[in-house]
Amino acid sequence: MYGTAVRENTRNNAGLIGIAAGLGAAAAFAGWKLLRGRKSSEHAPAFAKGEAEPENMNPTRSAGHESMRDKPTDKWDKVDQAVDESFPASDPPAY
Repeated sequence: MYGTAVRENTRNNAGLIGIAAGLGAAAAFAGWKLLRGRKSSEHAPAFAKGEAEPENMNPTRSAGHESMRDKPTDKWDKVDQAVDESFPASDPPAY
């Protein structure tokens, strides 16, 4: 009689664990769908307003700090400009 009660308890616990796992998975999926649906209207830091649309799959911007959303905190010199103009070229300028 004791063995039967233990087996039944184990079966009930397994069922409750399965239900809890299913509810957790459903909540995680719902949260993922909710977050995935949100789109930012703000440009990425590399782009100034009007440089590229946030939904663009292949965004590119003009060279120079004027084309960046967040202006550089340090002084922008000719090396910075040359490197920015050469990207994504394989050979940046040698200064």
